[in-house]
Amino acid sequence: MSAVRQGLPGATRICPHCKATILESASVCPACRHHLRFDSDASQQTAARFSPLHVEGTIRHPPTDGAWEYSMVLSIRNDRGEEITRQVVGVGALHPGEERTFTLAVEAFEAVGYKAANKGRLRR
Repeated sequence: MSAVRQGLPGATRICPHCKATILESASVCPACRHHLRFDSDASQQTAARFSPLHVEGTIRHPPTDGAWEYSMVLSIRNDRGEEITRQVVGVGALHPGEERTFTLAVEAFEAVGYKAANKGRLRR
C-alpha cells in the first residue's frame, strides 16, 4: 500500500522549488527536476512512460540580416478545438549567425489507481 495520496487523474499542485504547476502524482518536477518525494514505484512509473509527441526544430539566423526577436508560445486544445491553455514559454533575440533549437515533448503515463473501468466517468 502506498503512502502517497491518490487524487483524480490530472490533479495538480505547485512545485515547492520552482513554483511550476505540476501533476499531483509527480515524484520529480518536470520543470526543475527536483525530487519531491521518495517513491518506491518510481522505476516502474519511469518504464511505463512514453512520448506520443516529440518535435524538434532549429532556427538559424542568416549572417546578413538584422537581429530577430522571438516568442515561443505553447497552446493546448481539447478534442473540440477549444483552447485550454496558452502560455509564452520563452522569449529572446537571435543575432546574425546565431541559432536556437526548440524541443516540444509530451510525456504520457497511466494514472496510478485509475483503470479502464473508470474511463469516461470523469470529464472536464
